[in-house]
Amino acid sequence: MAMFRIRIAIIHIFLLLLLTSSDTYGFLRGVTSLGINYGQVGNNLPQPEKVLDLLSSLKLTKARIYDTNPQVLTAFANSNVELIVTVENQMLAVLMDPQQALQWVSNHIKPYFPATRITGIAVGNEVFTDDDTTLLASVVPAIVSIHGALAQLGLDTYIKVSTPNSLAVLAESYPPSAGSFKTEVSGIMSQYLQFLSSTKAPFWINAYPYFAYKDKPDEVPLDYVLFNPNAGMVDPYTKLHYDNMLYAQVDAVIFAIARMGFGGIEVGVSETGWPSKGDADEVGAIVDNAAAYNKNILRRQLKNEGTPLRPNMKLEVYLFALFNEDMKPGPTSERNYGLFQPDCTMVYNVGISALSSPSSTSSASISLTSSATKDTSMERLVYLQFMIFLTFHVFMRRAC
Repeated sequence: MAMFRIRIAIIHIFLLLLLTSSDTYGFLRGVTSLGINYGQVGNNLPQPEKVLDLLSSLKLTKARIYDTNPQVLTAFANSNVELIVTVENQMLAVLMDPQQALQWVSNHIKPYFPATRITGIAVGNEVFTDDDTTLLASVVPAIVSIHGALAQLGLDTYIKVSTPNSLAVLAESYPPSAGSFKTEVSGIMSQYLQFLSSTKAPFWINAYPYFAYKDKPDEVPLDYVLFNPNAGMVDPYTKLHYDNMLYAQVDAVIFAIARMGFGGIEVGVSETGWPSKGDADEVGAIVDNAAAYNKNILRRQLKNEGTPLRPNMKLEVYLFALFNEDMKPGPTSERNYGLFQPDCTMVYNVGISALSSPSSTSSASISLTSSATKDTSMERLVYLQFMIFLTFHVFMRRAC
């Protein structure tokens, strides 16, 4: 009888090992190429600690903020969330000075790193397409100064410096192989690309297929911009097939960079999204389209896809945005890009389970899986059931 009990205990241990080693029973791991933009232009947003709980429950491990808010940097300490912080546009002229840049990094970055996993500094936002020529003249010197300050403090190998660009920086984007930068920014762009090439930092692009559809809904197929099944388009020069506009936009940027004489620079999407509500003239700004766009982005990111031009290099994408922000100026759409309301309830479901209550985030997780993943999980489940049966049968026979 004692030997029988030992054997039963061994069965329990063995089955426990099987269960805990199977991904079928584990939490879905975070998607490493997916991030979220955490804007804070609202008067009703949750505290940063609550935001961190939300991100953790969603298994999102990358976020971008539009400043260096010390509350956020403190709250995100000792978490697994990688953070890109931002230098506001109005600071660029000051930070051209290497001493000012060193002071800025010493005050805004060094006190929080490495407890807070700051991985990038966005120097300004969409400066290359801003009407302010002073900003354009300031951006690359400020980038160089901030990188120099990081190097002086021994942080440059951990934190990459770049600047997000509007897609309007391109003179041509269709077909993707015709991608080229506007001539008025070509001089400063060459300096910028040289910096990115030497520091291995990414070229960030804010890409919104929504705007292309809104401006020409009779010419741009909705399914093509939403990542829904469609015939797509073939680039007549490269013969590459595109089934969605975002990938075509990214590849247009890659071609534009190559035309400037720089190859191999990573291109990532620092912002993309779709508004769930808009004004009467904002065609396509509805919940169904927003849900479809972001849900399809999540599906692609779960596959770690690359673009047709770079199929083996996963495309890093930051969704815009985490919350609806009620104080953002402009049309109604600007205040309705969020996946979540300020009370942490979903605006719509993109494959992220609802929170049980505003005060609890433990039940939320990204639940999207491809059919291949589902098939693999089912195979593992069947295999696990078979192993349980086989093991139990063998030990019972020996016990008898």
